[in-house]
This record gives sequence, C-alpha cells and structure tokens, in this order.
Amino acid sequence: MKVLVTGAAGFIGFHLTVSLSNQGHEVIGIDNINTYYDTELKYGRLAIAGIHKDQILKKSIVGSTRFSNYSFMLLDITDKEALDELFSKYQFDVVCNLAAQAGVRYSIKNPYTYIESNVVGFMNILEACRHYPVKHLVFASSSSIYGLNAKVPYSEDDKADSPISLYAATKKSGELMAHSYSKLYGIRATGLRFFTVYGPWGRPDMAPFLFMDAIMHDRPIRVFNHGDLQRDFTYIDDIIQGINLILPAPPTGEVPFRIYNIGNAHPIQLMDFIHTIEDITGKEFVCNYTDMQPGDVQMTYADITKIKNDFGYHPSTSIRTGLEEFFKWYKTHIF
Repeated sequence: MKVLVTGAAGFIGFHLTVSLSNQGHEVIGIDNINTYYDTELKYGRLAIAGIHKDQILKKSIVGSTRFSNYSFMLLDITDKEALDELFSKYQFDVVCNLAAQAGVRYSIKNPYTYIESNVVGFMNILEACRHYPVKHLVFASSSSIYGLNAKVPYSEDDKADSPISLYAATKKSGELMAHSYSKLYGIRATGLRFFTVYGPWGRPDMAPFLFMDAIMHDRPIRVFNHGDLQRDFTYIDDIIQGINLILPAPPTGEVPFRIYNIGNAHPIQLMDFIHTIEDITGKEFVCNYTDMQPGDVQMTYADITKIKNDFGYHPSTSIRTGLEEFFKWYKTHIF
C-alpha cells in the first residue's frame, strides 16, 4: 500500500510510520511540528524513524536513513494548496489522519487552534480524498466525545452529543463530516475513538509522562477528583495492532462509514495507577488532592466488542507491563 500518515511526528503517528515501514509499505508522513509541547520530543521520534532534524525543510520531501520506503514532509493540513499537491503527486491508497490539536485542557485556553486543525484541517483532508480518491480514509477520533454519557462501558451505539470540551466537540464534528462525505462522495472512512494511549515516546502532557517525570524529580503531583478517577489506559503497541488490522479493510455499503472504539477495555483506578508507578520506580509520590478539573470525566471505559468481532482485535498489554516499558524508555531518553 501507498500510505499517507498525517501527524507523523506525533506519538501514535510515529509508531504507525515505523510499523508500516517495517511491513514494507510505501509511507509518506507529514506533520507541522507545532509547539503545543516540546518539539525536541517530536524531532526525537522522527530521528528514530531515520528523519533527521537538520534535513527537514518546509514542504520538501526528506527520505529516511532507516527505511528506504519512508519519507517525511513538514506540512500543515490547514495548508490546502500544499496538501492537494501532495495528494495529486502521490495518489495514495490509504490515508491515516492522526494530525490534530490534542488536549482537553488546552482547548479551554486556545479554542481557535482546535477549529483550525481539527475542523478546517480535517475538511482539507476530506476534500483531498474526494478529488484524489483513496481506497480508505482512517482518522483519529477520541473517547472524549462520549462527554456526559453516564453509561459504561462506552459503546459506539451510545449517544455522543453532549461533549464537555471544545476538543471533544471538534472530534465529534470530524466524525459527522466524514460520515457526510462517505454518503455524498462514497469515501470509505473509518473513525477510531482512542482511549488514553500511553507508552514509549508518549505525549508529555498526559498522566503517564507527567507522573513519571514528577516522581523522578521529586515533585508533587495533583490528583484530581481526590483520586476518584478511572481511565482505560491503552498501550501503544495494542493501538498500532488495531490500526494495522483496519487500514487494509475499508467499509462497504450504501454509506461506507464506520466508527470503532479502540481501547483496553479494563479501566484502571487512578490510585492503582499511581501505586504501580511507585512500585516500578521504587519511589513515593507527594500527592496534592484537588477537585475535578473543567472538561474532565470520572471514568473512561471502552466497549471493544465491535472491533474485536470484526477484526479479532485483542489488547494484551497489562498496565504494569506497559508502565515498565515506558519507564525503560524514560530513563534512556528523558531522565
């Protein structure tokens, strides 16, 4: 397959480009390398994939020194003209759109960034897939879209029209936009609702990185909702397994569109998560307990029946194993 991966310098995008390259697919990765978090982490991921910082020039293709079948371009999906040129030149078989402005809390302070990337940018992807047809568009959604839904585990059949953050609203908008393009233009599209992905090269704004960094530097942590939180932490290898199963299998039918939860299906109590990190590192946290923060929910819990039945998806990484792998990476690359 000839695959475009957007957000290729991001956490999931990096792991996916390496996986696809190892499988022998022709891979083009793009990313705008924005400053939402330290860009050195993004350049570090790219370097592991054979894309070196000093070779990256805006809108120029850079070949990987590790994979002969992987190339990268510094490009923002909000740049419609450049995106169309890329689609026209390479005629992709599959597009995996992982480019997005992430983060629930950041959306409260910087709302327009989310509209530009997650709505306008995704619209550009849909239009490019319309004018330069692809066999399959796979795109990142989020468990955040379930919002105020009190029913757990979260099922794809549940209503998801009560988001409690702008980030969640933009991801839900993306699902609706993709559905309309599937109906209007026959674009075969699959949306993936990710549940709290973690692992080596993970995002520094998420709990595994924040907590690991705090405990190793003897800093206190804020424990929201006084520790009464549960998260469906999903290890990166399990996420990549799921994406790899779905990419070559586009939906069919009158409206060739579908949505899948992709999670671990085993919510972890926040305090159990904290104690596991303490056990792995041999250190103790100083915890500052506080109230729930705006835009947050008490529990995330994926019902993965559909993706399991359709593709045999089977997440197998325990929270302890995943955090041990994350700790090994952190000690080598960060601490």
